[in-house]
Amino acid sequence: MEQPRNHSEETQAARRAYYERIGSDSMTPLWEVLGALVPPRPRSPAVPHRWSYAAVRDQVMEAGRLISAEEAERRVLILENPGLRGQSCITQSLYAGLQLILPGEVAPAHRHTQSALRLVLDGEGAYTSVNGERVTMRRGDFIITPAWTWHDHGNLGSEPVVWLDGLDIPLVRFLDAGFAEKSLERSQGVERPEGDALARYGANMLPVDEPPPQPGDPTRLFVYPYAQTRAALLALSQGAPDPHLGFKQRFVNPATGASPMPTLGTFAQRLPAGFSTRPHRCTDGTVYVCLEGGGEAEIEGQTCAFEERDVFVVPSWHTLALRARADTILFSYSDRPMQKALGLWREERL
Repeated sequence: MEQPRNHSEETQAARRAYYERIGSDSMTPLWEVLGALVPPRPRSPAVPHRWSYAAVRDQVMEAGRLISAEEAERRVLILENPGLRGQSCITQSLYAGLQLILPGEVAPAHRHTQSALRLVLDGEGAYTSVNGERVTMRRGDFIITPAWTWHDHGNLGSEPVVWLDGLDIPLVRFLDAGFAEKSLERSQGVERPEGDALARYGANMLPVDEPPPQPGDPTRLFVYPYAQTRAALLALSQGAPDPHLGFKQRFVNPATGASPMPTLGTFAQRLPAGFSTRPHRCTDGTVYVCLEGGGEAEIEGQTCAFEERDVFVVPSWHTLALRARADTILFSYSDRPMQKALGLWREERL
């Protein structure tokens, strides 16, 4: 029979002295941290949280009075997870922020290795340019600036425009793989007419001489109009909703069927009025935005109400159940493509 281990004060003191000695050689004992390094289930330091757009809009607009888009390069208020303050992230791998551009302003052209998405929340008249093609930004539109593509923003309209930025900044930072470059030009020259990418790649067709995509190639389709997304979700609703998800679709690169960005997965979801989902959880911490309707999200037993334009975050392996007070459409993004590529993604439907 195994004898009980000696946990006397003498033994503990000897261990502490040993740990100090090996620490001078930049070593530490695995057995002291094994439970934290290899936990039995995910234990995210991120916490559930909701940002009410109605509550923060005035603060976003105040930023416009304090600094110009050109001075700031990107005038953005970062949505920091309360459990990760000071780290500029909404989950361990995701970044989110509210960007403001005022009439007549230009956010100057640059490019970076981080992949980015824009989801228009408020206002009309702004545009984004990606590699020489402009796209007008309309509420609910989902727009991509793929990694290492030139992009700038401008506002030719008469009202402020606000959109949600979603990026993989924390992931790229973790990998020490971040590069950025500013353009010598304030704005890109127009090389293709607006709508060119959508016509070539967004209608279940590809140019006849389009070469097969190579790993790392950016998606050629960089705008997913909300009008099309909404119409697709409504058409699906003639059938029965998934009890855990309602009517939920994922956005894809039409040339490959894969996610438009290798690190960020994007989704659109409709919940009919009065519908409640059964609880489920998954390993990809997810950022949700309400585009229409409203309801309640029960996250790990904590309930928060959400309205149009509100943002809320569900950390990894937290149970989620949604209830729709009115007909509701949600946009969401997560790091699911990366997790799936690494064989890490897991889901549990309760």
